[in-house]
Amino acid sequence: MSGRKKYVKVVVLGDIGRSPRMQYHCKSLTEMGHQVDIIGYGDTEPMESVKTDPLILYHYMCPVPQFPMRLLNYAFKTIFQSLNLLFLLSITSKSDILVMQNPPAIPAVIICWFYTRLVGAKFIIDWHNYAHTIMALNVGTSHPLVKVTKKVEAIFGKKADHNFCVTKAMKDDLCKQYGIEATTLYDRPPLMFKSITLEDKHKFLLHCGQTYHKVFLGENDETTAFTEVADGVVSLKPKRPGLLVSSTSWTEDEDFSVLLTVLQDYERQCQNGNPRQLPELICAITGKGPLKEYYLHKLSKLSWNFVTIITPWLEPEDYPLLLASADLGVSLHTSSSGLDLPMKVVDMFGCGLPVCAFNFKCLDELVKHGENSFVFSTPQELSKLLLDWFENYPNNDKQQHIESKFKTELKTFQNLRWQENWRLVAGPIFE
Repeated sequence: MSGRKKYVKVVVLGDIGRSPRMQYHCKSLTEMGHQVDIIGYGDTEPMESVKTDPLILYHYMCPVPQFPMRLLNYAFKTIFQSLNLLFLLSITSKSDILVMQNPPAIPAVIICWFYTRLVGAKFIIDWHNYAHTIMALNVGTSHPLVKVTKKVEAIFGKKADHNFCVTKAMKDDLCKQYGIEATTLYDRPPLMFKSITLEDKHKFLLHCGQTYHKVFLGENDETTAFTEVADGVVSLKPKRPGLLVSSTSWTEDEDFSVLLTVLQDYERQCQNGNPRQLPELICAITGKGPLKEYYLHKLSKLSWNFVTIITPWLEPEDYPLLLASADLGVSLHTSSSGLDLPMKVVDMFGCGLPVCAFNFKCLDELVKHGENSFVFSTPQELSKLLLDWFENYPNNDKQQHIESKFKTELKTFQNLRWQENWRLVAGPIFE
């Protein structure tokens, strides 16, 4: 197969538009000249560069009908997805290689392995996390379904022709626990995640105010809440709000009540005479997921004067620009296994944005506390970090020194992008 065009199937038993790593795989494969069939759900649009690539064909799975009983619903979902996935695999081009995202493991890993053995294709698993640890968040580690899922992951992981994973800690754990040999393919930001000029920031913030929320707009058509124009020259307003950004899948492994507690403390500080001279704060939380409505209900009950929370769903091309326009990012990702890394932090680093990230076992493979960003373990620690960062904003010399140090470190991080890293680490497997 070496030296010729290959036919690669990419399987995502989730929303393709919210699976950036798998979209990056697709783009990297087509840049090698391979034809890609991607199978998954089409709830949201993929990135424009992926959507318009003539070498990528989309095959969308049918939504699964829901039953009120959890066990019955799980059984029906497994059967429904198995038949749906088998059908789509059989009607698309015969594959040389199949790459599947894990989790979810069941039924994808069984069906994909069966298909590759049937057609003689190479079977590759890309481990983003463990399916059984995510399931355990809902039903507990002792539940029979968790034990079955763990066994399935172990068996079929060993049957794969190749395994990729997202951290060195996961590579070590796969080897130690299951005897699975994997290659660490770190998430790296593609080129669209980059620092931007002040002029681009001004243009984007105007667009944000007109498209997503008027809180970004200024007092006239040529100003935003953050920027102004005089004699055709864009400048930052000396008195402007701070812009805090976080992104989430609104799942159980991210406790957003932590951020709400911290922002309540920020509001209280501002109301009590504001001795630290804190600015008004705009907090943009992006993303979609199962717990979003729950948190939106909690947000609707808040009545704050100094903190504004917005929850836009951004177009893929707008998300990097928001990150590049922000003052500070927050990651509440905790990892069900403790072995994966938050891609949102990778994206923020790609844009040169420092982050406050919730600490867990292998986070230091990405975030170095006090070197390129901050790490916290409690709401109190996050609250102190935010208050210190925005104290006397934007005229705090100490904070500006720390920010400058972080951004210097992040420039080094920005030197290695997804495509170069993928070509070095994963490329040989697909040649």
